[in-house]
Amino acid sequence: MEILYLLIPLSVVLVLAIIGLFWWALHAGQFDNIEREGERILHGD
Repeated sequence: MEILYLLIPLSVVLVLAIIGLFWWALHAGQFDNIEREGERILHGD
């Protein structure tokens, strides 16, 4: 039962890290033009 004192804060930190990385990706422009990347593979050089 004592392991929960470690696992619950660790999981909260992990979720906050994932949310932070997603927020950074949104504001860094990673998802700005995803349609172009989908079409790029079809129109190979």
